[in-house]
Amino acid sequence: MEKEKSRTVYKVDNIKDFRELINKTTERYPNNIAYKYKIKNNQEVVYVNKTYAEFKKDVEALSTKLLDMGLSGKKVAVIGNNRYEWCTTYLAVTTGGMIIVPLDRALPDNEIISLLKRSKAEAIVCEEKYIDSILSLKDTGLKYIISMENTTNENALCYNDLILQGEKLLENGNTLYENVVIDPKAVSILLFTSGTTSLSKGVLLSQENICSDIMGLAEYLKLYPSDTLLSFLPIHHTFECTVTFLFGLYHGVTVAFCDGLKYIQQNMNEYQVSVFVAVPLILENVYKKIWKGIEEQGKKEVMEKMISLTKKLCKMKIDLRRKVFKSIIDLLGGKLRIVLIGSAPLDKKVIIGFNDFGIDLIQGYGLTETSPVISAETDKEKNPGSIGLPLPNLEVEIANPNEEGIGEIIVKGPTVMLGYYENKDATDKCMKDGWFYTGDYGYLDNDGFLFICGRKNDVIVLKNGKNIYPQELEILLNQIPIIQESMVFARNKDARDTTLCAKIVYNEEVFKNLYGEKSEDEKKEIIWKEVKEINKNLPIVKHIKEINITSIPLAKTTTQKVKRYQEIKNCN
Repeated sequence: MEKEKSRTVYKVDNIKDFRELINKTTERYPNNIAYKYKIKNNQEVVYVNKTYAEFKKDVEALSTKLLDMGLSGKKVAVIGNNRYEWCTTYLAVTTGGMIIVPLDRALPDNEIISLLKRSKAEAIVCEEKYIDSILSLKDTGLKYIISMENTTNENALCYNDLILQGEKLLENGNTLYENVVIDPKAVSILLFTSGTTSLSKGVLLSQENICSDIMGLAEYLKLYPSDTLLSFLPIHHTFECTVTFLFGLYHGVTVAFCDGLKYIQQNMNEYQVSVFVAVPLILENVYKKIWKGIEEQGKKEVMEKMISLTKKLCKMKIDLRRKVFKSIIDLLGGKLRIVLIGSAPLDKKVIIGFNDFGIDLIQGYGLTETSPVISAETDKEKNPGSIGLPLPNLEVEIANPNEEGIGEIIVKGPTVMLGYYENKDATDKCMKDGWFYTGDYGYLDNDGFLFICGRKNDVIVLKNGKNIYPQELEILLNQIPIIQESMVFARNKDARDTTLCAKIVYNEEVFKNLYGEKSEDEKKEIIWKEVKEINKNLPIVKHIKEINITSIPLAKTTTQKVKRYQEIKNCN
């Protein structure tokens, strides 16, 4: 315990619930810009800035009106893009003692309807495009449909109207919101995991869960009121919701909303983004593009020399990285100083590469069931390739380790979920004696850093009992310039042999630039030669024996995790 205590970097201000979170931040930074976003009015784009004082006022007004509508203690769903109305709804519901049900905006209509029924939500706040499909089925159990935009649909209420009505109620002395007593340990969030509606589990989280995660992370990492975060990943997911939205709120930062994947670079420039929360796939692609540009300009050798020089200077406590590599930092908006990475392990080479340019990449790890962050690198201690140190307020152990120290990562502490919604069997399978069994394999090194090997269900067990971790091989494959992404899996050819296979997505543009026009057979031959080079440096049991190639991206969840089961099924 003493070792963990000594590794904390910052003292934190305790918060017990979301109401205390928003109140404390607003008291400190009432005039700071909390949110920046665009409103499109015909062909004109108007930029809107919302201060923390204005944000708090909107949250209280909306919550008051929802309570006035009889929703006290009820479930309220929210679905839509990352936007201001989503954030106000989330906090209006939770600080008003109601239960928020964030839904994945990428789900097809039938799955959205199914989750609404399963959750027993009595109201939904949504973008207007969802209204007709929700209204098409009468048995959703909803009493209210609230549109985030101004709507003429007579069966829906308007978010802006509810804000105005809530303000009137408060002006007239309504105390419904003021009188709500928050129980930090009670269910406050019902969040469904990714997957089909029949398989997705509803994770029950409390405000204490999330607040504990925010405080644990704040002991390791510091954001500043001058920072601007770009909200890009799906906000319904706990990684984006906790780390960008709520962790950002805790530090009084500005959050700007991204216009979409192809606008990331533009948005980073126009909003002068200093902190970005991302997943590995995005960072790996950005890194490849940076080096592709360097090589096309014939500056690879010069760049490598400059990196070597700045590394030596850093050892002498002279850090000139951001000056020397200003042109690269300018490509990412000019202000980017830190990227927080989660969802899956990132290639160590990419982490070191960005750090060489003067941009800190900080790897973390977690799951929805743990609110979500379990571990993270700190502002003082980093170990590229690891997933950081367990948060100070958590216990992390490796269950049933093998001779290499690899076993299932288990967690105990205040961030662990209350359980799965209406699913005691699933809860009992992963919760034992207060420990949450993550389903991820990993190990702790001698310095206390946590390393992840992959999902328990994805591990390939050979006939001799040896384990193969697909992500380890995928990281190696993805370093090949013509490979955009890959997935390693096993095929049992007969009872005696397990064949390692790889589905490889190649980058058509890069392929053409390097090799010109080629047939699919020729492309496969070129890629196969590259794979064989990787095999040479691996034990025979880890050799990839078959490859399938395509230019079509792998099927993914909204948080960019590969749908392995679906892809493997398609390969067989």
